[in-house]
Amino acid sequence: MSERNERNEQPDTPEKPDKPENRLRKELPEEVPARAPESAPEQREHPEQQEHPEQQAQAPLTGRQRLVKGLWPPRVTRAQLIVALLLFGLGFGLAVQVASNSDSDSALRGARQEDLVRILDELDSRTQRLEDEKQGLEKQRQELQSSSDRAAEARKQTAEKERQLGILAGTVAAQGPGITMTIEDTKGTVKADMLLDAIQELRAAGAEAIQVNGVRVVAGTYFTDSGNGVGVDGNKINAPYRFKVIGKPQDLEPALNIPGGVVQTLEKEQATVTIQQSDKIVVDALRQAKRPDYARSSSQ
Repeated sequence: MSERNERNEQPDTPEKPDKPENRLRKELPEEVPARAPESAPEQREHPEQQEHPEQQAQAPLTGRQRLVKGLWPPRVTRAQLIVALLLFGLGFGLAVQVASNSDSDSALRGARQEDLVRILDELDSRTQRLEDEKQGLEKQRQELQSSSDRAAEARKQTAEKERQLGILAGTVAAQGPGITMTIEDTKGTVKADMLLDAIQELRAAGAEAIQVNGVRVVAGTYFTDSGNGVGVDGNKINAPYRFKVIGKPQDLEPALNIPGGVVQTLEKEQATVTIQQSDKIVVDALRQAKRPDYARSSSQ
């Protein structure tokens, strides 16, 4: 019993303190295996509708969306700006050209059928004159090549050429078929540029010799306004203005009467124009041959 009592009387031995690891392990609950969160019924039924927003943004674009994205916002490069300026200049030039053609053709659009036929006849006549001149030159060449006495033939053609050049230069009188045009200007509205337009139209129609109020018209003739009259190469002439023209009458008169031509322009200025055809027109006003100051023949 004594031993039992001693054993009982002995003080209790203090328990050893738990280690920190054991204490934390006791305090923390046991690890529970993580379970996947259950998806909602709607998510389980339509999983394709629950994609991430970034995945939805990366969805392929439609054709219309790609087109809009390519066009807007606009990206202008230097090359595109240069091409745009070139196209603008080209379009502006075409517009100006079309407008000028429309203005030039406006007179013909309002012309009568008879006037259009007359204009076509005049163009045919000019073409025929050019063809005749071509044939004449070819004939001269053939004569020079086939003539037995080429020197004599050359002298003959040289004399003929001199006579023709004398008519053009105004140093030789000329006669032949043509027209006489008289312009009555009681209002004093006819100016030098109107008479010059008449000369140019007559030359284009094939006039070979022209005389205005006793003054021979040549290549270097000029017209100026001089008081109540007009100056021709420094010689003052007054109304009525009388033109003597040698050429084909069937070509000269229609050229003056075309729509918007010389006659209509003068009539708008309240002038009266009279044209008469004749088989014999005499142009006898002469000019002195002027020796050139600087030009010399290359054969000298």
